[in-house]
Amino acid sequence: MLLELTELLEQIHSGFSVFQYLTLRAILGVLTALLISLLIGPYMIVHLSKYQIGQTVRDDGPESHVQKAGTPTMGGVLILVAIITGTLFWSDLSNRFVWIVVVTTLLFGAIGWWDDYRKLVQGDSRGLAVRYKFFWQSVVAMGCAVLLYTTAASPAETALLVPLAKNVAIDLGSGFIFLTYWVIVGTSNAVNLTDGLDGLAIMPTVLVAGALAIFAYVAGNAKFAAYLGFPFIAGAGEMVVFCGAIVGAGLGFLWFNTYPAQVFMGDIGALALGAALGVVAVIVRQELVLMVMGGVFVVEAMSVILQVVSFKLTGKRIFKMAPLHHHFELKGWPEPRVIVRFWVITVILVLVGLATLKVR
Repeated sequence: MLLELTELLEQIHSGFSVFQYLTLRAILGVLTALLISLLIGPYMIVHLSKYQIGQTVRDDGPESHVQKAGTPTMGGVLILVAIITGTLFWSDLSNRFVWIVVVTTLLFGAIGWWDDYRKLVQGDSRGLAVRYKFFWQSVVAMGCAVLLYTTAASPAETALLVPLAKNVAIDLGSGFIFLTYWVIVGTSNAVNLTDGLDGLAIMPTVLVAGALAIFAYVAGNAKFAAYLGFPFIAGAGEMVVFCGAIVGAGLGFLWFNTYPAQVFMGDIGALALGAALGVVAVIVRQELVLMVMGGVFVVEAMSVILQVVSFKLTGKRIFKMAPLHHHFELKGWPEPRVIVRFWVITVILVLVGLATLKVR
C-alpha cells in the first residue's frame, strides 16, 4: 500500500527510492505493527473487560491460575490487526506469497475466533467441537498447500531441503501438499497448546519469526542463496516484511501479556500465529528447521499426545499435567521461572537453527 505510494513519489524525488530496500521495509513493518499494538492495546483491553470476555480456568489446573479467571481474552485480535496492517503497508502487494500467508493467517484466526466466541461469549465451555475445528483447519491448510503447489514457479519451491546437507533437495512431487498440510495444522495447534502461561507462547513466536525472516531474506536473494547453497525462491524475500510484522505485533502484545498478564491472546491469536509460522517455513523451504527452532512448541504438543496415549493404554499419566508447562508448575516451579526458562531454551534452539545457514 505505502510501497506503491513511495514508488509514485519516487518520480518526484529520487530519495523515495530508499523504500524499495527490503531491509528498510522490514524495519518499518516491525515498527508499524509495534506502534499499532501499543496504541490499540489499552483500548481493546478496556472493551474486552467491559463486555466480560474473560478467561475461564480449569478446575484441575495449578492453584495459582485461579486468580487469572476473568482476565480479558481474545487479545489475538490486536495481534492480527497489527500484523496485517504492518504487512499491507510495507509489502509488495503484487507478490503471491504475501496474499497466501495473509489469507491463511486470517482464516485460522477466524477459526480461533469462533472457538473463543462460543466459550467466552456464548458460555459453551467446549467451544468449537474438536472435530469441527480440525475439519476447518484441514480445509484451510489443504487449500493453502494446493495453491502453493499449483503456483510454484520452480522445482525448488516444492522440494524438501535437508539441513546441514549442501545442495541436497528431495523432490516431493504431490507429497509437498501433504507435508505442507501437516506443517501448517501441526504448528498451529502446537502454538495453541503452548499458550497457557503469561507470555509463554508469544516470545518464542517472536524469536522463531525473526529467524524465519533471515531465512526468507537468504532464499529471496539470488546472491546470498547461491553463496550459502540455498535454492533461490523468487518473491520469498517479501516474507521478511511479514515476519517483521509478527515480531512487532508480538512484542507489542507482550507489553500487555507479560506476567501478570492484562490480556490473553486466546485461540484467535494462537491458531493464527502458528499457521503463519508454518506457511512462512514452507515458503522458504525450512520445515525441518522450523521443528528445531520451534522445539518448545513441538515438545508441548508431544507431551499432550503422550499423556493421552499413555492414559488410554495403561491408565497412568506420564506427566502431572499436560501440556508440559503445567507439569513443571505442579512440581513447584513458579510461573515466571517456567516462562523464562522456556524462552531461554527457544533462544538456544533458534541459534541452532540459524547455524544451519552456514554449516552445510
